[in-house]
Amino acid sequence: MNIHEYQAKELFTEFGIPVPAGKAVQNVEQFQAAVDSISGEKIVVKSQIHAGGRGKGTFTDGYKGGVKVVDSKEAALDAGKAMLGNTLVTHQTGPKGREVKTVYFTEASAIAKEYYLAILLDRENSQPVFIASTEGGMDIEKVAAETPEKIARIHVDPAGGLHPFHKRAVAFALGLTTKEQLKQMDKLLTGLYDLFWAKDCALVEINPLITTPEGDIVALDAKVNFDSNALYRHPEIVALRDLGEEDPKEIEASKSGLSYIALDGNIACLVNGAGLAMATMDIIKHFGGNPANFLDVGGGANEQQVTEAFRIILSDPNVEGILVNIFGGIMSCKTIALGIIGAAKNVELNVPLVVRLEGNEVKEGKKLLDESGLKLTSADSLADAAKKIVELIQK
Repeated sequence: MNIHEYQAKELFTEFGIPVPAGKAVQNVEQFQAAVDSISGEKIVVKSQIHAGGRGKGTFTDGYKGGVKVVDSKEAALDAGKAMLGNTLVTHQTGPKGREVKTVYFTEASAIAKEYYLAILLDRENSQPVFIASTEGGMDIEKVAAETPEKIARIHVDPAGGLHPFHKRAVAFALGLTTKEQLKQMDKLLTGLYDLFWAKDCALVEINPLITTPEGDIVALDAKVNFDSNALYRHPEIVALRDLGEEDPKEIEASKSGLSYIALDGNIACLVNGAGLAMATMDIIKHFGGNPANFLDVGGGANEQQVTEAFRIILSDPNVEGILVNIFGGIMSCKTIALGIIGAAKNVELNVPLVVRLEGNEVKEGKKLLDESGLKLTSADSLADAAKKIVELIQK
């Protein structure tokens, strides 16, 4: 789960991480009070969407830049009005862009140097890892590709927790070595680590982290993602969820206990198990197709959930074919068959459908499908299924 920058900065403040003062607003009537709350004439105006590259983005009406640094309160009001309700397109939003429903006014900070700092889970080592780089303000992926030597990784054993030597290693990697800088970094890194653990974060990122000419260390930007599997422990984080930033199909899927992620292809996948779902998408690509989604119905889905999965799949206008790939361990192939039949009765199944069933109650499931009268194609293996669906949509 993602949240907006202004929400992330509120969490930063809660955990003692220094950020510029700011005010987020959702309507023009609030603009004046928000701008007046900012000290000084120089103000940063930021569009709030769940996507990176906002500063280099372009609005659909031609207005350029989803992040503006302006020299007066009047200019801040004008920039905010140009952004609010407008659609911002960045390299992460895709061509459709995202509508800006919140504008964030913040104090402008003088910058002496920019850095990159983040903490996330290293799945290879099963440990949190600090990622630090002197190349702040840039895409970390670009830094990793072009100058990997400028990225430092400091792992923290969760059994032992964060120690002073970890914090010194991060600070020294960034070249922040004076007594005052080490003191500030000690507090900042403690807050960052505590936030990461206390809120079950998947990522906490500051890009850029800056030093000011006066020597202060400030988080100029903030990005926080959460482990969705842990949200049941954090109703206060769930309350920050902005459904307007999420794909409606993904929202509907979550309500039914389904794991769904929309993709850009035209072959929908209905699979049980995340590993099998990823393998299914890979083999579709292998045979020249493009998956339209990741959809995992899980090991204990019922007929109603399978029917809902089909309804969500078919609500995507890009879907030209469906591949059902089920391995019945806990899941019964009979349940899947009943769900497919039920879906066909409730939604218009007007695209090619290939079904591959294997495992628990597979004979019963195949028999139900054979006797249903549905127009579908059976497959004996995953490769056979992927090859057939690709061929069918290319006819």
